[in-house]
Amino acid sequence: MRVLVVDDQQIMREGLVALIELMDDIEVAGDAANGEEALRLVAAERPDVVLMDLRMPVMDGAEATRRITRDHPEVAVLVLTTYDDDESITAALLAGARGYLTKDAGRAEIAAALRSAAAGQSTFAEPVSRRLVEALSRREPGPVADPPDGLTVREVEVLRLIARGLNNAEIAATLVIAETTVKTHINNAFAKIGVRNRTEAAGYAHRRL
Repeated sequence: MRVLVVDDQQIMREGLVALIELMDDIEVAGDAANGEEALRLVAAERPDVVLMDLRMPVMDGAEATRRITRDHPEVAVLVLTTYDDDESITAALLAGARGYLTKDAGRAEIAAALRSAAAGQSTFAEPVSRRLVEALSRREPGPVADPPDGLTVREVEVLRLIARGLNNAEIAATLVIAETTVKTHINNAFAKIGVRNRTEAAGYAHRRL
């Protein structure tokens, strides 16, 4: 795995480079001091993951993340920053960041997050996860009075939980139904809305439900 390190603080950047070079299966593809430099290096080096700071001069990390995920969707962005406020988290995730760590993370946590990002999975620091859960709790959607595309109310519930990233067992536990019943609802819902997988179903749920 090849990683590009982006941080405006030289001592932090050099420390991260040295840390990553100690990881057996990960190598440093380069380092950049701001988002603009990061864009040039991503285009030239095509790293697997960009370890991205947020608050930097010239171009901040959120804007750089947005452009990287737009122009190089195969490159994952993992945020590593001092800040865990709602505004910073929201900006990074809306820009397309695959994960979000704070700078008190240790070597093992950073290594695991890099590997997860490269594998298409998300990793969040514990305070960030807590904030996301709180935000979801505050913004719980109400029932759909007239579900679209012939969906039942239960199928809508299942699709919403798929959009949250829950697996079948977790959906079954949440709705207090059997896992086989969840599978039946998923098959019926997928057929009605014309999707082939959970990613497409999540996109439908975000748009329509």
